[in-house]
Amino acid sequence: LRMTAILETSELPAVFDGVKLAAVAAVLYVIVRCLNLKSPTAPPELVYQDSALARFLLKSCPLLTKEYIPPLIWGKSGHIQTALYGKMGRVRSPHPYGLRKYLTMPDGATATFDLFEPQSEHCIGEDVTMVICPGIANHSEKQYIRTFVDYAQKNGYRCAVLNHLGALPNIELTSPRMFTYGCTWEFGAMVNYIKKTYPQTQLVVVGFSLGGNIVCKYLGESQANQERVLCCVSVCQGYSALRAQETFMQWDHCRRFYNFLMADNMKKIILSHRQVLFGDNMKKPQSLSDADLSKLYTATSLMQIDDNVMRKFHGYNSLKEYYEEESCLQYLHRIYVPLLLVNAADDPLVHESLLSIPRALSEKKENVMHVLPLHGGHLGFFEGSVLFPEPLTWMDKLVVQYANAICQWEKTKPHCSDAEQAVSGQE
Repeated sequence: LRMTAILETSELPAVFDGVKLAAVAAVLYVIVRCLNLKSPTAPPELVYQDSALARFLLKSCPLLTKEYIPPLIWGKSGHIQTALYGKMGRVRSPHPYGLRKYLTMPDGATATFDLFEPQSEHCIGEDVTMVICPGIANHSEKQYIRTFVDYAQKNGYRCAVLNHLGALPNIELTSPRMFTYGCTWEFGAMVNYIKKTYPQTQLVVVGFSLGGNIVCKYLGESQANQERVLCCVSVCQGYSALRAQETFMQWDHCRRFYNFLMADNMKKIILSHRQVLFGDNMKKPQSLSDADLSKLYTATSLMQIDDNVMRKFHGYNSLKEYYEEESCLQYLHRIYVPLLLVNAADDPLVHESLLSIPRALSEKKENVMHVLPLHGGHLGFFEGSVLFPEPLTWMDKLVVQYANAICQWEKTKPHCSDAEQAVSGQE
């Protein structure tokens, strides 16, 4: 009895205390690892060639050389940054007022974009318009777009934001076609409208995620597309869908899970236009059938949706052909205007192997700079002291700061002909 009493009063409680301490230690370890709390803060990694333009940018854009400090508790986790962007977009998002424009495309599709006028004078006192292409299935009403547009307006920019074909829930399709990974038709129509309506304006081209692929492809498709363009900024794109498809099926960094979520969202959008896309329509692609609709219901990845539906809008024979032709990879070297390519090292959607593309390009071309902060996730880049993020993100401020610097550079540098600029870019 005495032995039992000893066990009950001293040894067993000690064992339980040890288990509790071990459990607490395990939980703390998981939290530290998941939140990446031991990761340092640092200025973004920059890859560029030493040139007069690069030196001017480093002087004029403090964010390029200043450390990016995300919110202390959760900001170093790329997953949380990405999840917060995906769930709420931004905090205390403003509601800029814009006018919706409608453009009829040659195939009968109706492209729409929203136009926002500047709210102050631009820093160089001239007319400058940002032409903006959002991420996959996004549009001008998304909170991260509204936040960025409001900030750009306050810095003197007119903004034109493309609404991806089929993305707006209250706009019906007028032809059996939706936006695709690299179709530049609607973006090009918006840019041409801006050039024609505002003959004195100069353009800053901005693309987010999938939009980054579209704007880079658009600029590289034709030298004429770069006329009156001051610069281009691409944020969080993957550069090559063909290279990305294999990594997007892997479970490391939960990419396969993100793939499933994005595919589920795409299915909902496509099915909301089911009657136009799959109904009895003489204009619909002959290869798009009821069998493809059945496959769409069971699809669990973007690649399956692209193969069964999206590639057929433009008549591609295979998924490989679709990804090769729709990616901006083959067009990047044809861009001669200043080009800023921004990614995050902890972006769970963009595999690190894809970052060799912008790195190699920026090592060869003087007009290109690649910016790679340690943190930010996919289109997150939140800032804040401890827990609550600020309304404006590091990304919003960097894009505007870079655009301001390029505007000042273009105004002060010795002017040369377009042909000389093209030759300089090729060199």
